[in-house]
Amino acid sequence: MTKVYVSSVIPAPAADVWKVVRDFNGLPGWAPFVAESRIEQNAHADRIGCIRSFTLRDGGRIREKLLALSDYDLSCSYVILESPMQVENYVATLSLTPITDGNLTLAEWQAEFDCAPEREAALTRQIGSGVFQAALTALKQRFGR
Repeated sequence: MTKVYVSSVIPAPAADVWKVVRDFNGLPGWAPFVAESRIEQNAHADRIGCIRSFTLRDGGRIREKLLALSDYDLSCSYVILESPMQVENYVATLSLTPITDGNLTLAEWQAEFDCAPEREAALTRQIGSGVFQAALTALKQRFGR
């Protein structure tokens, strides 16, 4: 299994950041690479098992299923059902931890997946930098102070 881990400190209270990232259908509002998103079958975006289908700015389409959502732990986990990335068994978790010194947030995003060995390095960079870090950097800018 390939593992990707990215973390950032966001200059805002964890509760404020959670209000933004908690919405499983809210990616277009904070992830710069997502053009549009919808929850299939009119399900609620916070219902475990709901499926989001979103379009990337480059035209790619991804479907993901919500596995866990915890307001207590400030975390959500999801699995990719379909994507152009050629990954299998992809499970990711985005979690927030309050940093009491300065009222900041530690955001951690990690994923594990299987892929062809020759694609591992490129996918690790693409997901780590082009997806996770790009989205966390956008959150940092959104909450910049």
